[in-house]
Amino acid sequence: MIHTTGITKSFGSLQVLKGIDLTINKGEFVSIIGASGAGKTTLLQIIGSLDKADQGELIVDGINLNQLSDKQLAAFRNKHVGFVFQFHQLLPEFTALENVCIPGFIAGRKKQEVEAQAKELLKKMGLSERIGHKPNQLSGGEKQRVAVARALINQPSLILADEPSGSLDSANKKELHSLLRELCNEYGLTILVVTHDKELAEVSDRIIEMRDGNILSSTTK
Repeated sequence: MIHTTGITKSFGSLQVLKGIDLTINKGEFVSIIGASGAGKTTLLQIIGSLDKADQGELIVDGINLNQLSDKQLAAFRNKHVGFVFQFHQLLPEFTALENVCIPGFIAGRKKQEVEAQAKELLKKMGLSERIGHKPNQLSGGEKQRVAVARALINQPSLILADEPSGSLDSANKKELHSLLRELCNEYGLTILVVTHDKELAEVSDRIIEMRDGNILSSTTK
């Protein structure tokens, strides 16, 4: 599913990634841990095509991303990748339902089809009664579940999550961790999570530790 070879990235004189070789299998739930500045988020952004490596090869879902134009990369992200961020990144002027639908509309799918699927996803997230609410009317846990539904709307093969439970209380963290595990099992999704949360890392299949731009260890659970 994900294969990187020799991925490097620098910002000015600071080398953040120092030649990352990584393989993640289809359907695998992997957590990347490490101290701040280890290069975790930078690697996640490169795998998700939100940023480009300075050097190295990146293949995701059988596609060599180095060979795609910016327009093709945008289409790839929309179709193949679902993103979940620490602070959910919902648009405040739109309802939960509308936020979930947006990637589907960007993909050019039919409005009726997208809305029906979004309602089903929100139902699965336990949010059937909240579909008409805007983000400022939702709790932190509810916002993050809307974000997960949005990540799933185009039926991606890969979910990338950057500190998804970082802004949640302990009860909502536990709920989110269980949800991600369930989605991996039910849909056969490949999930890659960057986290400082040891409990989240423990529900994954494999834990990768990074330090100073390198992979320090990879432990299968």
